[in-house]
Order: sequence, then structure tokens, then C-alpha cells
Amino acid sequence: MEPVSRMVPATDGLSVHLLEWSRQGVPMLLLHGFGNEAHVWDDFAPVVAPHYRVIAMDHRGHGDSDRDPQGRYGYDALVRDAEAVAEELAIDRLVLVGHSMGGRTAIRFAARNAERMAGLVIVDAGPDLDWRGVMKIRDDAARSPDSFASVKEYESGLARALPMAPPEVLARLARHGVRQREDGRFVSKLDPFFRQGVSRPLSEAEMATASRDEAGDLWEALEKIPCPTLVVRGAASDVLSPETADRMVEEALPDGTLTVVPQSAHAVMAENPRGFNEAVAAFVLGD
Repeated sequence: MEPVSRMVPATDGLSVHLLEWSRQGVPMLLLHGFGNEAHVWDDFAPVVAPHYRVIAMDHRGHGDSDRDPQGRYGYDALVRDAEAVAEELAIDRLVLVGHSMGGRTAIRFAARNAERMAGLVIVDAGPDLDWRGVMKIRDDAARSPDSFASVKEYESGLARALPMAPPEVLARLARHGVRQREDGRFVSKLDPFFRQGVSRPLSEAEMATASRDEAGDLWEALEKIPCPTLVVRGAASDVLSPETADRMVEEALPDGTLTVVPQSAHAVMAENPRGFNEAVAAFVLGD
């Protein structure tokens, strides 16, 4: 099964790239995490495409979507883009699946559009984050070279960042994660703007402030989401703690369920595709 690639208008004069896996059924919009792109869902989308209208989106500044010359990459912009995609595709009601940055975007979208939500899947994301994992992601991005001699060289970097991911997944992510320059070298599709941001060290005070302000908003947002919601946590995640995941489903979400996928850390769908597919399919298909 091969998706159809298309560009659609978003907000701020930008266009975003979509992969459309199917066009029948209740729409399911897939939102990737920081540094990834829509093809991170390639193992999952075919599982649900016979049952849902499956669409995977590249966030602005990622994959084949437009980069924002003004650097407007905050969560409000990401939510507005998702809302614009829903409007452009005439989607009235949908299931939203979001990982990491995409998961936090999905929480905000669902709280702002509760009447449109048929279901929500939050993948290794939550109001409170473990800064060990966050700083690892920042450090990996900051240390990444500006360019690569080959796709294989880029893949080697992914393998160090995602040691549990199967080789075929790493090869696919590398293939779709770079573009070739005129001089023959390869560069990441991620807007260099992000590398400038993550290269600056954060003080403990900055981390505490960011954590406190964002967490409060997100805990409140979870309480506004009435649809059935699945929280997926990688068993070895260093980003979403067991305590936060438990609190999300036991105290915050009106209709929340938690599943923990073994043999995976933060990038659950890439590190254990089979386990992820089984867990989410059981929720969205009722298996």
C-alpha cells in the first residue's frame, strides 16, 4: 500500500505536506514528533487504512512541508495548521494520533475542538516531561552534522539515537529524512532554525519555568477532552514517566486508557512497530 503525496494550504501563508493512505471512513490524522516526518507512520498506517481515512502530516519546518521564514514553530502554530488541514479536507469529526511534539499538539487540538473528536491517541507525550529524555533529543539534534556524504551516513546517526529501531525502519526514516544538494551531499529536511535553538544550553531555571507553564496548560487541556483517549508509553521511555502517564488516565482524562509497549523507549512506533500497531489497533479497531 502506497500513500498519495499532496500539499495543502495551512496558516501564515505556508503549505504543509500530507500522505493520504485512504479516502474512506472516519478521518484519522497522524502527527509526528520533533525531527521526524510523516513516513514515521509507514508501518502503522496500512494497519488502519482499510478502516479509516488515514492522513499523515508533516509539521511546518519538517519533512516536505514549508519552512516558516519567521520561525513560528510554537504549539499554537502547529495546532492552527492541523485545524487548517481539517478545514481544507472538509473533516468534521476525526481521530487524532500524535507522538511527542505531535502528541502535545494533539492534546491542544482536542481541547480546542472537543466536539470534533471521535478519539485520541497520545504517544509518549504528556504535560510533565522527563528532562533527561528531552535533553537527549536536544543534544542529538545539536550534534548532528550540517550535511552527510550519503544517506547511509545519516542512517548511522539515526541508529545511534534509536538503538532499538529495526534496520528496515532506520533505512526508511533515513531515505525520507534527507534531501540531496546540488553538490551531491545530503542534508536533513528539518529547518536549520531548530538546530540553532537546540544548540543553546538551557539553564535549570529555564527548564523549570518551561515545565511549569506548559504543564499547567496541558493538565487543564486534558480535562476538556471527553472522547475515548489512549495514552501509549514506551516501556523504557525517558520522556514520559510512569507516574505522569498514570495521572493522565486516572485523574485528568475523562475517558482515558493506558497501554505500555515493551521493547521501546520514546519513539514507540519506530522502535517496536508490531507492538505499537497491536496496541493502537486494539483501541481504534476494537480488536
